[in-house]
Amino acid sequence: MMDKIVLSPSIMCADLLNLRESVRQLEQAGVDALHIDVIDARFSPSMPLGIDTISKLRSVTDLPFDIHIMAVNNDWFVAEMLAIGVQQITFHYESARHLDRLVNLIKRHGVKAGVALNPATPAENLRYALAEIDCILLMLINPGFAGDSGESQVSYAKNKVAEVRAMANKQRSDCAIQVDGRVSLDSIPELVAAGADNLVLGSTSLYQQGFSFEQNLQRLHQAVSAGLAARAAAGEKAL
Repeated sequence: MMDKIVLSPSIMCADLLNLRESVRQLEQAGVDALHIDVIDARFSPSMPLGIDTISKLRSVTDLPFDIHIMAVNNDWFVAEMLAIGVQQITFHYESARHLDRLVNLIKRHGVKAGVALNPATPAENLRYALAEIDCILLMLINPGFAGDSGESQVSYAKNKVAEVRAMANKQRSDCAIQVDGRVSLDSIPELVAAGADNLVLGSTSLYQQGFSFEQNLQRLHQAVSAGLAARAAAGEKAL
């Protein structure tokens, strides 16, 4: 388990009319990567960014690109992202017919490979693949419905994170656990305490309305610190 918590702001929550300035602000904030959703409007009812926009964005920042593909045709989108030059590609278990082949294809290009699970998809489905993948992305809301204010984080979010962390520890895997979907300032401490080490940040954390970007950033670091403290305390009790 990593002590370092990776901060991956979702670019679709930034100011899409001023992407260059939004990215500059994120660079200055010291975030670790840009989380970029690539959606085909078939797997999920959304399509926030086109391929050309992502390609042009690549030319204005050196931040790592953390790509989350929500599509029916994974092969085509993976090829497009590899051509752009990204650092991690995650695709969905639910739409992958040949999961191992895609993982191997991505890793042959020197890119980290991740697999995403919809909220109700059992983590057990990745038991055999765990040793090969670099990241498990746990969706905590149904993908593509972030704009629906009625779509709340699933009640079993913390338990699922803990289950995946226990599974990874049992296999002595250093696979990262990324969480996405209403990863709020209120839920971050318990998600980090349960074992999450990569946070996709959106409208309920880094971009929360009513506060400045700097205020949200400060509150975010406080939430992460609280989660790490709870994780450390739990580890001491286990000893």
